[in-house]
Amino acid sequence: MPRIKYLVGVSTALALQVCWCFSAFSAAPSKLIIGYAAMSARVVPLWIAEEQGILAKYGVDSEQVFIRGAPTLVAGLTSGDIHFGSTGGTATLAAIAAGHDLKMVAAFSSRNTYDLVTRPSIKRAEELRGKRFGVTSIGGTVWMGIMLWLEHFGLDEQRDKIQLQVIGDQSIQMQALEHGTIDAAVLDGVFSRRLKQKGFNITGEYSQLKQLFTSQAIVVQGKFLQQRADVVENLLKAQVEAIAFSLAPKNKPIVIKTFMRRLRVDASAAEEGYGDLHRAMDRKPYPSPEGLRNVQRLMALRSPKSAKSKSTTSSTTGLFAGSTKAASSTKPTRSKG
Repeated sequence: MPRIKYLVGVSTALALQVCWCFSAFSAAPSKLIIGYAAMSARVVPLWIAEEQGILAKYGVDSEQVFIRGAPTLVAGLTSGDIHFGSTGGTATLAAIAAGHDLKMVAAFSSRNTYDLVTRPSIKRAEELRGKRFGVTSIGGTVWMGIMLWLEHFGLDEQRDKIQLQVIGDQSIQMQALEHGTIDAAVLDGVFSRRLKQKGFNITGEYSQLKQLFTSQAIVVQGKFLQQRADVVENLLKAQVEAIAFSLAPKNKPIVIKTFMRRLRVDASAAEEGYGDLHRAMDRKPYPSPEGLRNVQRLMALRSPKSAKSKSTTSSTTGLFAGSTKAASSTKPTRSKG
């Protein structure tokens, strides 16, 4: 009998301990997942925020995950598997037009940094008719860049039988262009200059394309914003400080090393990437109305009803004004480095 009582007592104690551990585990805050959809200069401040401890400084316990393609990233946001998305505007606005409750809480880049790069045999833009372009995803930021370049040169995807091949991010597109798998691609300087040295043509310099478009924004679920507004504000503060850190001349050696490690490029290419970063980043995280209109206009090329959706742009810009106020008014403090 005493033995039975002892066993019951031990079992009860173990059960209580298991329950306590489970409760403690459940109560512990899990890591916030930050997804990004491109390997480019525009993502460097996000990497810097993690590497330099800026996110931790603001109490953001997070894990960064590369998601190939903006539509896939946005799908993760709508399902709740991803808490923050660092991505362009096209896939986000398409999701909003489809009825998903997503909010852009800041925009950090609204300028084009893509050069139009073609095979050595293609000398002029009109020779791109019937040719193959590499793209990360249909409806993503690179796709948007292609559409704007085609417009710039008076070309049309359908009329001129231009083929878009989904093959991967910019580094993979560069390789595909070298191997002849595709005929053209839109690439940041970190990649386009390397191809130029090998005899490929830069048919369109980034500076020729004046149209604005939202190419880098922070996106969250509307529900997450309501429930975790303090976390969203802290992430934005960290991102603003990381941009200031990345653009500060004294931190250039650190940023160059980040380029080399993350993009797997040499020091010369990293210098080009550093230039891309300065060209791409907006100093204040406010959206460009013209950029958003261009995004919605380009969306209509794939989904005509998107252009008729009044809620698409209004539901997004309304959020921008309220959410970025705290972040943009916060003066970035000094980080290590």
